[in-house]
Amino acid sequence: MKRTILYDKHIGFNAKMVPFAGFTMPLQYTGITDEHNAVRTSAGIFDVSHMGQFTISGNDAENFLQLLTTNDIKKLSNGQAQYSTMCLEDGGIIDDFVIYRFEDHYMMVVNAANIESDFQWISNNIKGDVTLKDISEETNLIAVQGPESCELLHRITDYNLSELKFYHFIKTNVAGYPVVLSRTGYTGELGFEIYGNDESIPAIWDKLFDTQEVQVLPIGLGARDTLRMEMKYALYGTDINQATTPIEAGLRWITKFDKGAFIGRESIMDENVHHKKRLICFEMTERAVPRQNYDIFSNREQIGRVTSGTQSPSLNKGIGLGYVKVKYANPGTKIDIDIRGRKKSATIMKPPLYKQGTVYL
Repeated sequence: MKRTILYDKHIGFNAKMVPFAGFTMPLQYTGITDEHNAVRTSAGIFDVSHMGQFTISGNDAENFLQLLTTNDIKKLSNGQAQYSTMCLEDGGIIDDFVIYRFEDHYMMVVNAANIESDFQWISNNIKGDVTLKDISEETNLIAVQGPESCELLHRITDYNLSELKFYHFIKTNVAGYPVVLSRTGYTGELGFEIYGNDESIPAIWDKLFDTQEVQVLPIGLGARDTLRMEMKYALYGTDINQATTPIEAGLRWITKFDKGAFIGRESIMDENVHHKKRLICFEMTERAVPRQNYDIFSNREQIGRVTSGTQSPSLNKGIGLGYVKVKYANPGTKIDIDIRGRKKSATIMKPPLYKQGTVYL
């Protein structure tokens, strides 16, 4: 198992470490509920250094990425980021990621488990004057999330963070170190991500916890999962994969058919063949906790399966994500979850399940 540059910091916080995507990562520190609530009410800091980063440059980089990805890369300005996917010819999702546009190159941030396969797929499909480089080993990443994340970072950065728009980024100094600072996240709260190196990221991590003004906790994979489920943010390998298309996964909003050709476009457009299911989110109306692979029923008919489930700390009820047949996917639909042989009632909801997030403030 690989270790991130912050491994010793996690051990110092008495983290429970677990294998994840080829890395030893913190599952929790003080407890999932405590960490979850810290992000919802104050601020939390995540080690995301296991994620992969590629740079794509060259005269044909923009046209190549337009062909490779489902979103419209040509709408990106310098200093702007974009959520997107890339697909197989049959429309299956290879990965979901964020692309950053710099003046002379793009940076793609991919899921840790997919670094090697993504790099190979991109390499195999390169067209024209394009240079692809894997900078994952030299790049480290932490996320600062929560309604007080801006206040926390203001103490140690030169930039007025209130001027940074959602899904935009800047080059600036944090704790005296040059970094790339973006306003993005995976929690539904106001938040930022900091890209640095082996020297800067451990120093910034320490500096963020050296405060009396803001209550801040380190956050593990457990709370990351409960936070993202409350927002219906899909996790690759769990809620989306090569057997699901962007339309089925509720990602029509980042699938731009009007931009022209991209890999998988024709298959994704053929809804009659491919789009038999939809990713939905639901709340339990009985006291029960849904888990992955539990069957979903409507009356006596099995209509789908849970992909992610948990007890929501914010809502104090069981919640989940799953795929159901299209005709049952509308919000308000009553369903049952088969939990160890007993059917427990639930309702399909309009996302997000947690509606008090500060992400757009």
